[in-house]
Amino acid sequence: MITRRKFIKQSASALATGLIVPQALRAGNFLAPSMAPSDQINVALIGCKSMGWADLSDIMNHKGLNCVALCDVDQNILQNRAADAEKAWGRKPELYTDYRKVLERKDIDAVIIGTPDHWHCLMMTDACAAGKDVYVEKPIANTIAECDAMTAAVQRYSRVIQVGQQQRSSELWRSMKQYVDSGQLGKIARVNIWANFAYAAILPRVADKPVPQGVDYDMWLGPAPQRPFNEKRFHGLWRMFWDYGGGLMTDWGVHLLDMGLWGMNVKGMPRRVVALGGNLAYPNNFSETFDTLKVLYEFPDFIMQWSNSALQSGPYDRNYGVEFKGQNGTLVANRESWEVIPNGNKLEAVKKTPTNNEHYDHTTNFIESIRNRNLATACPITNGSICAKYAHMGNIAARPKESLTYDEAHQTFHNKQADKLITPTYRKPWKMYKD
Repeated sequence: MITRRKFIKQSASALATGLIVPQALRAGNFLAPSMAPSDQINVALIGCKSMGWADLSDIMNHKGLNCVALCDVDQNILQNRAADAEKAWGRKPELYTDYRKVLERKDIDAVIIGTPDHWHCLMMTDACAAGKDVYVEKPIANTIAECDAMTAAVQRYSRVIQVGQQQRSSELWRSMKQYVDSGQLGKIARVNIWANFAYAAILPRVADKPVPQGVDYDMWLGPAPQRPFNEKRFHGLWRMFWDYGGGLMTDWGVHLLDMGLWGMNVKGMPRRVVALGGNLAYPNNFSETFDTLKVLYEFPDFIMQWSNSALQSGPYDRNYGVEFKGQNGTLVANRESWEVIPNGNKLEAVKKTPTNNEHYDHTTNFIESIRNRNLATACPITNGSICAKYAHMGNIAARPKESLTYDEAHQTFHNKQADKLITPTYRKPWKMYKD
């Protein structure tokens, strides 16, 4: 019988791989801890430019960590990061342009996935099947169906997964959560969340160009549709195009929606979603995702509202934040601080500022979880999945411009246009993981 690892190995030399796992295939030896006998942890980074490198840099600040491999489709970035790694940690990692070659290595214990969103599902499910623990950047996936596929893979292979929603490791946000849970705000009927950032506008438009030297653009596209190369759809800007990301809604949205849902102890899907959006602030915006968006999530006893804009300002002089509106007062929070604004004399004013490095502590939790084989990380795949689904629901609801109800049991909005956006159509021969 062919094993998952052999399957990946055999397909690595081909142009692309199928990711459908036979029902008869079980985790087997992949369930065993992948720790090296010396208690050293060998890590590899897939996607080396921005957050991936930041994740690796914090992880390498822990004792007993070895960076043994770097993988990127852009040789310019790959070579620069290799030099950075050798200078910082005294060892030049092996370099790869195909992530499947990285996963073949039995000496690698954990991988960091810092690629564009449309690659997260394929890479993480393959990594789980290859017996690796994974730190995956947010949002965990670019569609709702991919969120479910990733959750299923983690459950099957019992790997340690940390989603890069580092606010879950923040003392500031934990203290905010405790205050909201205390009930001092009184009944909370509305949660308001916003993220207003100028990078949502991509101006001016530019023409398609030849692929830059040293870039494996076909591999960069991967499962996404074939499309000419354009520098404004590439490094740093890809998230503003539907094939690769979901704009501010999935970039900042998963972080801030996570805090709203956490504060209100929400574990499931909303009763109803209504949204309106478009490129309204900048009609000539090259971005496909929306520079202006408003989403309402309805729950039995409160409403949560999301808004984003490319005009960089916001309530309480915060261009991003979360507001819990209670009978007795209002709590407003972002990464710089949270404060309570009393309603009359019903509460005392409170203000808290950060006391820890949330990103470093998030990587610490990941490393400790690997060593202890603790699957309940600070932000496990289940939490990353819920937050990503909420973000995708907001984007989906704004496109047919109808009120939607998501039937999680049957994975449908009961709306033909919206349902087409639940599951991606992968470019052949790439295929999504099936449990």
